[in-house]
Amino acid sequence: MADTCDLSVIIPTFNEEENIASIIGAVNEVFRHSGIHGEILVVDDSSKDRTIEIVKEIAGKSDNVRLIVRTEDHGLSQSVVEGFGAARSDVLQVIDADFSHPPGLIPEFYEAIRDGADIVIGSRYMKGGDIEQWPFKRRVISLGATAFGRILFPDVTDPVSGFFAVRREVVAGAPLAPRGYKILMEVLGRGEWQSFVEIPFVFKDREEGESKLRLDTMTDYLRQCAGIARFAVARRAGPVWEEWMRIVRFGLVGISGIFVNMGLLYALTEFAGLYYLISAAIAIELSIVNNFIWNDIWTFGATGNLR
Repeated sequence: MADTCDLSVIIPTFNEEENIASIIGAVNEVFRHSGIHGEILVVDDSSKDRTIEIVKEIAGKSDNVRLIVRTEDHGLSQSVVEGFGAARSDVLQVIDADFSHPPGLIPEFYEAIRDGADIVIGSRYMKGGDIEQWPFKRRVISLGATAFGRILFPDVTDPVSGFFAVRREVVAGAPLAPRGYKILMEVLGRGEWQSFVEIPFVFKDREEGESKLRLDTMTDYLRQCAGIARFAVARRAGPVWEEWMRIVRFGLVGISGIFVNMGLLYALTEFAGLYYLISAAIAIELSIVNNFIWNDIWTFGATGNLR
């Protein structure tokens, strides 16, 4: 196929012999129906089953399917980052091999990027999103990871999603430090972006094979969050820093409103001689106006458009 294409779909794999042929077929079917000129890049982490053999066989018959086999520094996030570097398109889509992420939404992600978004995130936790057939323990782990992620990215409802699309320039040259499963956190925390869009989807548990999620992955995830926070503080720039500064500005404006309220209440009561309740009503209204103006000009106006 040509050196460039509309969209590169990156599928990280490890022991996915039961799913890989089906997911490649499903993505190619999406390409045919949508008119997207796309490639499928399977990045395998040295599978012990027939995954590599199956992909090689498919790639031999299809010019838009490629395989990368990784032999060291194993991990899902590392595989995705290698896929970023090898992809031929300037629009990069990440999707799981096990049908947890619906391939039918790929055109919607692609169109959102074309409409100007830097990152498009599939969200399980916004209106319209959901998770099917997850045991209680796995739900608790996911909700805990999401809660920590939202400390860093308050506006993102699902910062640990594995289903997302991104412009190449967001990750090109970014000091990504991939570990574990949460590569989107690295993209959000270290990439160069201005706007994002979230698209709801229903997460379905893997159709075939064994889940690779373990409780000990939370340790890696917490280290990852700490690393992103340190990076933001050291750099004093980027989305994480801007979000934190917005929270700080919001708090400072709130404190200023308290002083405006107290000062006006004292001045109107003691010097203007107004009845206390009237003074209080005026002070409250003017402190609200104070907060509104400063939040509009300083808190939110200073951060730019992050959505």
